[in-house]
Amino acid sequence: MGFLADALSRVQPSATIAVTQKARDLKAQGRDIISLSVGEPDFDTPDNIKKAAIDAIMRGETKYTPVSGITPLREAVVKKFKRENGLDYKVGQTIVCTGGKQVLYNAFVSTLNKGDEVIIPAPYWVSYPDMVLLCGGEPVFVPTTLAKGFKLQAEDLDRAITPRTKWVILNSPSNPSGAAYTQAELKAITDVLVRHPHVWILTDDMYEHLTYGDFVFTTPAQIEPNLMDRTLTMNGVSKSYAMTGWRIGYAAGPDKLMKAMDMVQGQQTSGACSISQWAAVEALNGPQDFISVSRKAFEGRRDLVVSMLNQASLLDCPTPEGAFYVYPSCAKAIGKTAPSGKVIKTDEDFVTELLEAEGVAAVHGTAFGLGPNFRISYATSNAILEEACGKIQRFTASLR
Repeated sequence: MGFLADALSRVQPSATIAVTQKARDLKAQGRDIISLSVGEPDFDTPDNIKKAAIDAIMRGETKYTPVSGITPLREAVVKKFKRENGLDYKVGQTIVCTGGKQVLYNAFVSTLNKGDEVIIPAPYWVSYPDMVLLCGGEPVFVPTTLAKGFKLQAEDLDRAITPRTKWVILNSPSNPSGAAYTQAELKAITDVLVRHPHVWILTDDMYEHLTYGDFVFTTPAQIEPNLMDRTLTMNGVSKSYAMTGWRIGYAAGPDKLMKAMDMVQGQQTSGACSISQWAAVEALNGPQDFISVSRKAFEGRRDLVVSMLNQASLLDCPTPEGAFYVYPSCAKAIGKTAPSGKVIKTDEDFVTELLEAEGVAAVHGTAFGLGPNFRISYATSNAILEEACGKIQRFTASLR
């Protein structure tokens, strides 16, 4: 018998963290590296939120909090869901966790038995399948296509559902593709789910506020109220308010699920950081003008990156509706030879050669379950993005 748990043999380290670390290592060796691999806003947390945290420290809000979160934050979550999503939850149907990751993990630990299936549209955020595997479940991948905007199609979802399906995960806007579902597209999916009453819906709305143009964000329980009693609506403050390091995610759902998640969290971490929770109260209840300012900046960056990548030879970059990622196809580069003399056989080869040749770090699409693509995060300044995209253009032009 080995020392480590068998479950560990089923999971992989996070590819995005691995690429970011490789870029850091090259930087430490003196290489000039531009990392476009990390999914983190480059803006600072707004001052009113920082001040709320400082005030909380000075007031002595430094003790253990209830497992599911302080009441003012859970009340703010209820208000947020009502105000922005038209969803009616009670305070007892909410939970505050150490980041969105813990929300997901709590939900899977609470509900998955060996062999239970979780439908995950590909490309997907890297942690979904590994969390499912760690909790004894089986990820079921449903590929999407660039032609359909990387969005799950209703008929493909219908085909993937079996008697063992426990959850379907919907992430809109999506990491890694930036794809976001319109009301009509979501309605087609919720119509399928209404017909399968044993399937639960886990909706990851972390990028809700980062949508562009005249796109209108909606969430499944809002489109189809009949799904409320089997939907976990998850969100957080990290992307909307540039609060990644504060580690606050939150969710709302039916009573029996929330009670189970509270019990799991009580045996795992207990309550999230007290100071971060008070900061999050101010984020949700305070002025919301930061959101429109950062959204406008991100939209300009998106347009810059999409335009420059589509001017690069061999790349095809669709225009995403939201988040701060693009997910271009490098299919036309497969089979070409890089300046190093290496033949590019996969999207992983493509990003590896790009990093070696030009010092630009991106994440290969197969890490997100769908290639040959790569993900670029445009959560950095226009000047850096212009320089990086110029280097990508030079790299693709050098392929033979």
